[in-house]
Amino acid sequence: MLNTNPKTIALTALPPLALYIHFPWCERKCPYCDFNSHQIKSDQSQPNGFDEARYIKALIADLETELPRVWGRHVHSIFIGGGTPSLLSARGMDDLLSAVRARVPLEPACEITMEANPGSVETEKFSAFAGSGINRVSLGIQSFQDTQLKALGRIHTGGEAQRAIGIALDHFKSVNLDLMYGLPQQTLAAAAEDMATALSFNTPHLSLYNLTLEPNTYFASFPPQLPDEDAIDAIFEHNVECLEKAGYGRYEVSAYAKKGQECQHNLNYWRFGDYIGIGAGAHGKISLPHSITRQVREKHPETYMLAMESKNSALIESREIAPADLPFEFMLNTLRLTSGVETRTFSERTGLPLNVIAKPLAEACQKGLLDPNPSLLKPTEQGLRFLNNLQEIFLA
Repeated sequence: MLNTNPKTIALTALPPLALYIHFPWCERKCPYCDFNSHQIKSDQSQPNGFDEARYIKALIADLETELPRVWGRHVHSIFIGGGTPSLLSARGMDDLLSAVRARVPLEPACEITMEANPGSVETEKFSAFAGSGINRVSLGIQSFQDTQLKALGRIHTGGEAQRAIGIALDHFKSVNLDLMYGLPQQTLAAAAEDMATALSFNTPHLSLYNLTLEPNTYFASFPPQLPDEDAIDAIFEHNVECLEKAGYGRYEVSAYAKKGQECQHNLNYWRFGDYIGIGAGAHGKISLPHSITRQVREKHPETYMLAMESKNSALIESREIAPADLPFEFMLNTLRLTSGVETRTFSERTGLPLNVIAKPLAEACQKGLLDPNPSLLKPTEQGLRFLNNLQEIFLA
């Protein structure tokens, strides 16, 4: 029976559960990156520049602290992000995934994604990663042009990017390419060349991101010369046209996939599913029948490991989401999906009655930002184009 009280949360069933594992190190910090990543240091006592065994031990202990809150629930997907998780050794990855399987039940078709930098791709290591259970790889290509890669601070070349894609396709069921546009002084012709090269590999999935100058990054302090808004729009329209012709469907603001190849982990996130978040700076969301809690871990790797070792907890924040805040949090995610979600999903995932958003729903439809179909919560083309405006309507 659905809840009719707008001031209390009452979930009739718990949403699907995923696991996010954060690996916080990179060979080099990119000037545009605002993710929690830290450049590895030259340390003769640590061949990889980080203490792999110690970090994995902390991850496993972190996962164990979450088990009482998710007991009996199956994990539908795992995403190992960063940072550059492909810097892990083959043995380290195998130890980590074996430890996860020993502690939480995985669905038989569990999607297990690992992010990788083309500069750290090795055939032998990728083969071992696949043997450990990784079945999906997301490659941070960004561009195939050496001048652009240098401007972005990337450690790989265009040739290395193409080689990495070939290796990934040989070893994994699904491969995603991250591609950027609106790069420093990028022309439409240069962007079109990047897209044509990416499409030539016919990978199942492609993510397309507009370079933005995020706060607290090097580019924010020392901004490069970017194309103007009209030029960026022209590049985007060209890219979308090419993707559609190549058989990719846009299912999220920045994600395109061949039919049936959508990223299940990210779909769960955008549909307001649950996810355990372990690792330095990891975020998590866990639902119980009458509460939904968000968590944040210690950001710095050393602080994170020390916290797990000294007090068996690296949480710096654990807060229940107030019922009044849930509509915006739900819409912030689900309105990124081009096909939206069924209207009943709102109550299923928030535990609130639909009438709490009756007024903003009417306003969004009246402004042409939301599809008027009452059985769907779906942005219109205009709603996707002005997504921030659409999401803000649902702020309490």
